[in-house]
Amino acid sequence: MGADVAGDVETIARAFVTARRAGRALSGYPGVKPGLLADGYAVQDVAIALSGGTVAGWKVGKIDPPIDGVDRLAGPIFADRIVHADPPPAMAIFAGGFAAAEAEFLLRLGRQPDPARTAYTLAEARALIDAVHIGIEIASSPFDGINRHGPAVTVSDFGNNNGLVVGAELPGWRDADVNAIAVELLVNGERVGAGTAAMMLDGPFGAARFLLEHMAARGIELPAGTWISSGAVTGVHAVAAGDAVEARFDGKYSARCTIKPH
Repeated sequence: MGADVAGDVETIARAFVTARRAGRALSGYPGVKPGLLADGYAVQDVAIALSGGTVAGWKVGKIDPPIDGVDRLAGPIFADRIVHADPPPAMAIFAGGFAAAEAEFLLRLGRQPDPARTAYTLAEARALIDAVHIGIEIASSPFDGINRHGPAVTVSDFGNNNGLVVGAELPGWRDADVNAIAVELLVNGERVGAGTAAMMLDGPFGAARFLLEHMAARGIELPAGTWISSGAVTGVHAVAAGDAVEARFDGKYSARCTIKPH
């Protein structure tokens, strides 16, 4: 751990947890900004413990360019922030902080992986998944600069996650080329992004493989039923209170939500 950050880990974690509970923004980063991923995860671990919440999923995001060969990051998704898309929910953001919506494939673990296993092939990771859903990640933090100061800072505040909208299960996903499915994100009826998961490193199942290996390295078990929000397909799109968000997949399926302040 970086010497400058070591003394600030609990202070940073407590400041983020307190701000999240109060639904308020922070005027700046609450301590020395971590530059190493290990420092960011040290803050994240303390913040998870301080929050007292149940972690029911993990978001995975891209690190570009990679740091020491690591090209993804992870953050917890708490059970009380996971909702279903029917009827469309109102999802909270931190007014004055960072707020965005992302169209994502959501993978569910069918069984708990061996916590001692630290390496998987893509096929082995995929075999642990029992459902693939469409959905929307709400990326929001009390700190408006969460994504401007490097991935370790993003990691330190729960990976910049503040909720998950779970849409319908993707029919035929086991036999489909999920990476080729066209995805769009609309805000207030206007298309703000489009793409496919083929643009996302090795795709959603690669995100699952990363998370399995990453959690094993951190000594964190992943129970059956854990959700994996596998990464923004069309990009990270700014939203504000009052916005209506829709993620469309394959031109046939969609998940919707509205945005509200905390």
